Amino acid sequence: MPALAGDGPHRWQGVGNRVARDDGISLITDARRAADDSSGESFESAAWARLAHAADSSSFASNWLDIQSRAFDGVIRGAVILRASEMAAFAPVAIWPEGIEGSPRLAAAVERALQQRRVVVDGVQRVARRQDPVFIAHPILVDDELFGAAALEVEGRSEGALRELVQRLGWGIGWLEALARRKTFTSKARLVTVLELIATSLQHERFQSAATAVVTELATSFACERVSIGFMKGRHIQVRALSHSAVFAKKTNLIRAIEGAMDEAADQLATVIFPSRKDGPFQVTRAHAELLQQQGTGAVCTIPLTAGASVLGALVLELPTGSEFDARTVELCEHAALLVGPVLDVKRREDRWLAQKALDSMATQFRHLVGPRHFALKLSVLFAALAIVFFAIVDGDYMITADANLEGTVQRAVTAAMQGYIIEARARAGDIVRKGDLLAAMDDRDLRLERQKVLSQGGQQESERRQAIAEGNRARAGILEAQTGQVRAQLALIDEQLARTRLLAPFDAVIVKGDLSQSLGAAVERGNALFGSRRWTVTESS
Repeated sequence: MPALAGDGPHRWQGVGNRVARDDGISLITDARRAADDSSGESFESAAWARLAHAADSSSFASNWLDIQSRAFDGVIRGAVILRASEMAAFAPVAIWPEGIEGSPRLAAAVERALQQRRVVVDGVQRVARRQDPVFIAHPILVDDELFGAAALEVEGRSEGALRELVQRLGWGIGWLEALARRKTFTSKARLVTVLELIATSLQHERFQSAATAVVTELATSFACERVSIGFMKGRHIQVRALSHSAVFAKKTNLIRAIEGAMDEAADQLATVIFPSRKDGPFQVTRAHAELLQQQGTGAVCTIPLTAGASVLGALVLELPTGSEFDARTVELCEHAALLVGPVLDVKRREDRWLAQKALDSMATQFRHLVGPRHFALKLSVLFAALAIVFFAIVDGDYMITADANLEGTVQRAVTAAMQGYIIEARARAGDIVRKGDLLAAMDDRDLRLERQKVLSQGGQQESERRQAIAEGNRARAGILEAQTGQVRAQLALIDEQLARTRLLAPFDAVIVKGDLSQSLGAAVERGNALFGSRRWTVTESS
């Protein structure tokens, strides 16, 4: 089929080389002759039959263009330009008659029709002559969406005849619009089917329920006798769900045959159909043939479930006797398997015991560690091992900068034993003292005067006691003896108070708090801390 070439933004291929006018006249004659030779009721019936039974868009467009070109008088050449999908470019799918060279003017008319989305007629002359061809391009619009265009190059004719031809061509375009609508409807229906399967897989929380629902939905949608799905366990695929079956025996001959077909397709990493197509690639189908022979079904199709380069499992569809898989059904099932397979595999993994998940995760990481690739994981493990060995063998000091207080195991507070005034301070915080060293002293002048007074009273009472003894007055002598004992007790108390005016270290220690050098002459109460609101403490030295 010759290509059509255009220079516009659509860049559709075709209507190629320039042709001399003499060549165009000869082509017109050849076209007429071919039309005359092939005219007749039998040819028209055959053409309409081919159009009705067209298997694809290309054959449909070719048969349509053949009918239209033969129905109109004086058609030199024709073309149908379509696009395979929304993202694809416009390209010619049919040229009439086959083998004819392209026309730049016809290509320009098609380009204008695609850009302007309206009918384009080029080459109309005031005086119509058969030697001056006219180029007609009609866009194919469905719901304001552009699907392509149909173009004809015809002999020159009057405006009325040309207007009638354009009108009849517009009526014929309805067939191509129906084709576009059918393709749109088919694409949407296939998309809806795939979305329904995904929704079915997500509807159930548990894996077994979701897998059973998906295969049952597939069996119902495609009129399959049985649909089964399996997932990889070790090196082989194990059947996990059958359509219309909540429970099944895993050791039966049927299950083993289905698992063999799944392994066969997974090993080839391709969809396997048995009986094989005549135009299909060579594939190993021994397990599929055994399954077909054992169960007596009409056809078997196995589609691997993949995620990247890894095989997750497989999907087996079995049709009843007398049915076969067509290309559209297989393509739809492949799309469904591509999307539903990973979803069900995630549910299967999440539906396992926690211990099994942990073991599988460890096994996966170990395979990554000893297998190829995963350089970052290997490097991380190596650095971790080296760090563990280093810290286990090497010793070192680790210095930390922070505020700290050094305190002894035994601490004592030295407080004021009586009321008085600080008169001397020999130690302060940070000094090291020995047991008995003077730390501070209090004013003891009042106590010494009190002691002298008590001594005088005691001396006087002692004299009176001796006189009473000399006189023989024993009663008075006893009283004076008791008073003399009282004086001795008062002297002992004063001596004890004088001893307490000297604050001595109770043991060898380091003074950690206290500085009385700034408090000389200050008054203190009995039991008060000698440091104002803080206690004067010493710590036992080691």
